[in-house]
Amino acid sequence: EVQLQASGGGLVQAGGSLRLSCSASGITFDDYAIGWFRQVPGKEREAISCISTADPSTYFTDSVKGRFTISSDNARNTVYLQMNSLRPADTAVYFCAADSHLLRAGALCTYPDPDHLDAWGQGTQVTVSS
Repeated sequence: EVQLQASGGGLVQAGGSLRLSCSASGITFDDYAIGWFRQVPGKEREAISCISTADPSTYFTDSVKGRFTISSDNARNTVYLQMNSLRPADTAVYFCAADSHLLRAGALCTYPDPDHLDAWGQGTQVTVSS
């Protein structure tokens, strides 16, 4: 069974940084692409960044390019999202997800039906104060 655990959220001032972690069990990283998504109440879920070590490839949505980086530690089965220069608009619940069929990062992040990805972790709250 694939299980994902997201952590690392918190409260930070605008301009600050946070690092989110997505720890996975039940998978071999090379067989999956992993992505970070975020959601604000009342708004649609948004794909932020995805990574595939099998491809290999990364993807970032325009609003986080140059501020966020994504990396993978296959030995620890963990994907990290380093978020720098945070803005109040980045405030959201952040989720990680994994899929074994969408093995390119761009394909995972742009998939039109993310509810049907193989696995989702629970969310971690990120709050950026102005």
